[in-house]
This record gives sequence, structure tokens and C-alpha cells, in this order.
Amino acid sequence: MKTNKYVNELRAKSNQELKEELVSAKKELFNLRFQNATSQLDNTSRIAEVRKNIARIQTIITENSKLS
Repeated sequence: MKTNKYVNELRAKSNQELKEELVSAKKELFNLRFQNATSQLDNTSRIAEVRKNIARIQTIITENSKLS
């Protein structure tokens, strides 16, 4: 259910907001990978979660571009 709520929030955003969200998620993923490489990351499952969120954002951007 938490995922559906997140996707609905993404669908309500404009393309510009989605692109900003995508950049933010990619920065977060970079930071998580950096922390993991230096053995500072406690919750490694967060990496997979962020990767899936990036895929969700990219999917919605693609859907919006096809509708336009």
C-alpha cells in the first residue's frame, strides 16, 4: 500500500517536478553507494528501494511523454 501511495503522489506531479525528483533520487543513490563502499551504511536494503523508486519515476515520465 505504501508503494501505491508513492506512485499516486508521483503521478500528481508535473514533468519538471518528476525530473527534479529523479535527480534527487540519483544523488541519494550515489551517496548510499559511497557509504556502502566505505562500510558506513547500516541499512543496505535502502539501495534497492531507491533504485526501484528511480525506475518508478522514469516509468511515469515515459508514460507522460507518450500521452502528450
